[in-house]
Amino acid sequence: MQRTTPAPRSEALTPGSTPTGLLRDVTRHVLKRVGNLALAVIIFLACWTALAAYLDRDIMPYPWQVGPVFVDELQGVLWDHMLVSARRVLAAIGAAVLVATPVGLGLGQIRALNRVFSPLIGLVHPIPKIVFLPVILVVLGVGERSKVFLIALILFFQILVVVRDEAAGLRPELIQSVRSLGAGRRALFRYVYLPASLPAVLTALRVSVGTAIAVLFIAEQYSTREGLGYYIVTLTWQRLRFEEMYSGILAMSLLGLVLYTVVDVLERITGRWRSAGEYY
Repeated sequence: MQRTTPAPRSEALTPGSTPTGLLRDVTRHVLKRVGNLALAVIIFLACWTALAAYLDRDIMPYPWQVGPVFVDELQGVLWDHMLVSARRVLAAIGAAVLVATPVGLGLGQIRALNRVFSPLIGLVHPIPKIVFLPVILVVLGVGERSKVFLIALILFFQILVVVRDEAAGLRPELIQSVRSLGAGRRALFRYVYLPASLPAVLTALRVSVGTAIAVLFIAEQYSTREGLGYYIVTLTWQRLRFEEMYSGILAMSLLGLVLYTVVDVLERITGRWRSAGEYY
């Protein structure tokens, strides 16, 4: 009698499906990004040098003239302004995520609610929120709250739309399987919608980091004596301190790069978890 060999059980041996594989993939991804960043820096410095040589004016110093000034300034007042800007951006990101995520999940869960508010979101979302800066300054004052609120307002709609669409697009069989176990709306929110929306939140943040930094630069030019925007425009550009001005620009670019990298790594980690779970 011929013995039949049982078919091997399929295993989820995809990259990143184990903690060791996940760490290895994330490390490889980070090293790849560092290599790409080094190449980008070389190209950027070459273009900067060529432009400075072409213009041959004080307003465009060479990279080797700005580098020492950047190091010196970063050890002094520039570091303080950078910390203030970082605090404002992080506060705005935290506020936007905490408010936009549950609202987006609610709209994605409850279709009747989405039908009511979807036209309003479609009307307000395309409007550049920077046009509300004068109104925000009048209502909230010229302090920290107005600057943080403006950045959070922009991030709010970008996160809201992405999370709403992600929650509304979840597979019905997944929701029904959880409901069959006796889960109510609160359990669905906690164990299904919220974990599923996390990659969407990180994707929206990664796309929005550049916008947040740009709005931060504009907001810090009004009624403040702290922040990179104030440092670049008031303390350096208006006083024709061009090496220091470019140092501030580099600091703001560095802040945006760090935020983008952190969100990108977190997005890759959560994406690996979600991809690994699809094989089970």
